[in-house]
Amino acid sequence: MRPESPKTILERFVVAVIFAVAFAYIEAAVVVYLREIFYPDGFAFPLPNLLAFDPAQKSLLLTEIGREAATLVLILTAACLFGRNRRQRFAYFMTIFAVWDIFYYVWLKLLLNWPASIMDWDILFLIPTTWASAVLYPVIISIIMLTFAAFVLYRDARGRPINVTLADWGLFSLAALVVVVSFCTPGPHVAEPDYQSHFYWPLFALGAIAAVAVFLKCLLKSK
Repeated sequence: MRPESPKTILERFVVAVIFAVAFAYIEAAVVVYLREIFYPDGFAFPLPNLLAFDPAQKSLLLTEIGREAATLVLILTAACLFGRNRRQRFAYFMTIFAVWDIFYYVWLKLLLNWPASIMDWDILFLIPTTWASAVLYPVIISIIMLTFAAFVLYRDARGRPINVTLADWGLFSLAALVVVVSFCTPGPHVAEPDYQSHFYWPLFALGAIAAVAVFLKCLLKSK
């Protein structure tokens, strides 16, 4: 398969970014409505226990979990449409996910003037359990993902793709799992006064640094 020209890669990348920015607005708009329903007195940590919601709210909570699953399917589908091979599809998945995540907070800032600080806490995800952390940490991961994606697509455009072995994929997946665990650990404690103490930033840093190290290894051996 002939490599795509840098111009074609750039055009696809720009379209993917536009898609992600628009999708982020949809996500932010849904959260505006959800906060009115679940947190009419204001969204602030520690949060009420999710299990303490009334039956109607619990039904909405299940709907929200389904919506989050559908969101992942949409991002995966878009990545498959943008990419010509597995490597590009993974790069476009990282691109869309990262831009979507970053602009989700940009739109919330414009719509609700929230977060007031990058260290404000947020509920990140509900599958398979509650994810929570300060806004800073998912944004860091998104910046890393976007950087990875840019390198992958640039190298593809130059006809010098990054080589990734099965072992590399395993190490990268393990690093990603460590980051996910760092987000899930404080999730069950968001209703407690000491919720912040349950986020172990060294665990987060370990996963993020390991992912960067694996990527750099793949990049260097591909020269």
